[in-house]
Amino acid sequence: MIYKTDEQVELMRKSARLVSKTLAEVAKILKPGIDTLSIDKMIGEFIHDHKAVPSFLNYQGSYPFNSCISVNDVVVHGFPTKKELKEGDIVSVDIGVILNDWHGDHAYTFAIGDPGPEVMQLIQVTKESLYKGIEKAVAGNRVGDIGFAIWEYTEKNHGYGVVRDLVGHGLGRNMHEAPQVPNYGKRGSGSKLKEGLTLAIEPMINMGTREVFTDKDGWTVRTKDGKPSVHFEHDVCVKKGTADILSDYSIIEKVEEENENLFTMADRDAFAKASASKGIS
Repeated sequence: MIYKTDEQVELMRKSARLVSKTLAEVAKILKPGIDTLSIDKMIGEFIHDHKAVPSFLNYQGSYPFNSCISVNDVVVHGFPTKKELKEGDIVSVDIGVILNDWHGDHAYTFAIGDPGPEVMQLIQVTKESLYKGIEKAVAGNRVGDIGFAIWEYTEKNHGYGVVRDLVGHGLGRNMHEAPQVPNYGKRGSGSKLKEGLTLAIEPMINMGTREVFTDKDGWTVRTKDGKPSVHFEHDVCVKKGTADILSDYSIIEKVEEENENLFTMADRDAFAKASASKGIS
């Protein structure tokens, strides 16, 4: 495992924040009728305009896009296409950049219009589970503590399927470094966490079964039962007491709230309150 100095962590923060800014740009244009290929093109242009490189493009010599855009039952690694998004779709956008030789890599799931209360709950629980995991990313804990916290909150408490085939990872000058960070595990197991370790923590949570399969393209991973999947990811540095979150969801959430085409938890709560006041169940 590679531990970073304070100076290196600050460089990684700049990379992570560029990903956050790029995701905020995506949030500005998401709407029914837009195709994901045009979103991917914008992502590539925005990253290049900020003197960085899309780290996913040509990854392992074969990934052909700037980003992974995964819709509905696609868990991760979805190919951008000319197919238009529609009302009720959920869209996970996963972006990586290389800026000043350091990687940033994280993801956010958006709802295009109202996907229904069950899917909104899946989005909320998955996002909350990310922070449950981050709470355990402190010096002295172990990798298994992170995975257990995510698994307990999503699968044990809410009955969702935690994907086993895909995991989080270390991050730095390389997009994937040790250790692997599963979204399941036993408390007190795995590598011990020390200050300066940088991680990409990324719960991938399915509405139904945890089982997945890969399309013939060799990349696109889907739920085996065709039910929705949600993906959130933060870049984090292990510290004493409280983890340091290098990425910034607040700028994404601000734009998400401003875009009337996106459905948020605030929208869900407002709708529920209005329905209750009218006696609608």
